[in-house]
Parts: sequence; C-alpha cells; structure tokens
Amino acid sequence: MITTYNLKASGDILVIILEPNAATQSVTTKGAVTCIKNIETGETTGFNIAGIGDKLGLTKQSGPVNLSDEQINIINDEIEKAGFKAELTTSESKLVVGRVQRMTPHPDSDHLHVTITEVGKGKTLQIVSGSPNMQVGIKVAVAQPGTMMPSGALIWSGELRGVASSGMIVSGRELQLPGAPEKPGALVLPENFGEVGEPFDFKQAQSLYTSGLVDTNY
Repeated sequence: MITTYNLKASGDILVIILEPNAATQSVTTKGAVTCIKNIETGETTGFNIAGIGDKLGLTKQSGPVNLSDEQINIINDEIEKAGFKAELTTSESKLVVGRVQRMTPHPDSDHLHVTITEVGKGKTLQIVSGSPNMQVGIKVAVAQPGTMMPSGALIWSGELRGVASSGMIVSGRELQLPGAPEKPGALVLPENFGEVGEPFDFKQAQSLYTSGLVDTNY
C-alpha cells in the first residue's frame, strides 16, 4: 500500500494506492471518499479521501507517508462510513536493504542482467538490472513492487525485454541522495549499512557519497 499527501499541490486529499491502475476501472465517490476498482477483477485498486489531513496530523507533510495503526483505524472508519468495504492495515516500507545472490546475462540484451536478490526473511526477487557495477554479493537498495520513489514514480512488477522483473535495484541518483553521480549505477551499500530486509534509512544514507563511502568509479 502506498499513501501520499500534499496539501499545497493536491489539496486536502489522502491518496491510497493498493494496486497498479487497471486498463478498465470504475471510480465511485460517496461523500469524501472516492473508491477506484479494477472492473475486470472487481478488486479495489485505491482510495482518495478528502478533508482528512487534520484528523491524521498530515497537513505539514508532503509526499509519501507512513501511517500508524491509529491513523489506519481512522481511515478505515472514514471508508466504512462512506459505504465502502475497508480492511487496510499498516505496512512497512517497500524500499529495503537487499543483497544480490545470483546474476546471469539477459538472454536478449548485451547490457542487462537478471539477478536473484534477497530482500529479507528468506524472500528473493528476480530483478532485471542494467547497472554497469552490478556484481554478485553486493548490498543494495531494492525498491520492491509497491514502492513510491522520491520522484513520485511508482515501482511495480513487469517485464524487461521479455524477462519478468519484480521491483528495481536503485541508484543514489534515483534516491536523490546528495553527491550521487549523474550516471546509471546501483547504489552499493557499505556492509555496515543495515541488515538485509530492513527499511532503507534515508537519514543514514545522506552522507554516503559526500563522505566517500560509496565507490563511483565504475
């Protein structure tokens, strides 16, 4: 689940994204709540809730937000009062520390690699990457499906040249870290930067490039 709020840019509206936009979808508004559904599957793909910023204490925030259990309960109440079904729960950040376990050449590309990357709790993802500094064993930042990047881009599962790819191994530039080079390349994290599966710590990452802890010579 991705939740965003930006009072100045979008008004007092909490945006909740549960699934990628469907090719055919229905949009139903009841009071302050708008529900978006995939017409083919009947699944709810998102909600927009107006006038809820003060109740959730979000009016001074801008961009993606992590919600507490108490805030989720308030949201579920608002959705149910509007006549929609609500079973939203809190979720940890999908942007996590990972480790590349295996890597093979992409069968239809001379620069892409197919990686098997660990993202914690025994879970691995197949991720296609074009990073020139990709190697087996490196610790990386992984945007799992359902991640909103600092730019606002949403990461979902898909295919690259016919090969399934679940998420993205990201660069410092894509994370908008200070001093990150303006060129492609995975952010290779120092070994003491968190444990595999832990949420990526933006505060800890702010000095990675400026202090020379990350190699940019690739």
